[in-house]
Order: sequence, then structure tokens, then C-alpha cells
Amino acid sequence: MNLVLVVAAALVDADGRVLIARRPAGKHFGGLWEFPGGKIEDGEPPEASLIRELREELGIEVREACLAPLSFVSHAYADFHLLMPLYVCRRWEGFVVAREGQALKWVRPRDLRDYPMPPADAPLIPALTSLLEP
Repeated sequence: MNLVLVVAAALVDADGRVLIARRPAGKHFGGLWEFPGGKIEDGEPPEASLIRELREELGIEVREACLAPLSFVSHAYADFHLLMPLYVCRRWEGFVVAREGQALKWVRPRDLRDYPMPPADAPLIPALTSLLEP
């Protein structure tokens, strides 16, 4: 079984909301919500990959020092195994823009379960809720 390495970010705004993105229809898990991020390229450290993905997908610049590892998920899909670290990021430069046509939404951590997510993303919600909710 192929191991797929991806990285994701919980971007947290000044109001404590988390950014989620809706996968475009026609893509694997199309229509489901996810944390922004993407595949780690060969030889690329996870932090560098996440910085690149956030620039490409959302048009923002993030410094590695602003990425705090929070949790990870290891999930077996039918045709591959996914390993995904989740970083929390509260500081970035620029304005978040959907550069790949995806819908974006800022959501309170306690409301994340109201948005259908791929099986690998959902287990990350408790760690975020625990960190961000009083």
C-alpha cells in the first residue's frame, strides 16, 4: 500500500476561527471540507511544503517560526495510507484568497463537526477544539 505524505494547517484568525476549504467537485472527496495544505514533495520538509501550499492555494506568506505542530493523523484508505501532520498558524502576511476556485469559510472550532470532512481530517478536530475553545 502506498504511503502518501500530506501536511495541513489550521489557520486561526484574531477571533479564534479556523479556516476550512471545500474541495472542488470532480476531485477526490469533492464537496467535503478540509484544512488547507497538500502533498509533501520528495525531499521537502513538511514545513516548507506547507508554506508553499499556503502560498499557492491562499496567496499568503507564512514563516516557518509561525507554524506550531499540533497533532497528526494516520489513516488507511482503500488504496493508500495517509500520514498528515497538522500545524496551527496564527500569523501570516497577505489576505486569504481562494486561488484555486475553492470555497473558504472561517469556522469556530466547536462548529467544525457541522462541515463534512474526509475521514482523515475529522480526527484532528478534538485537538483543535481543546486548544482553541475556552
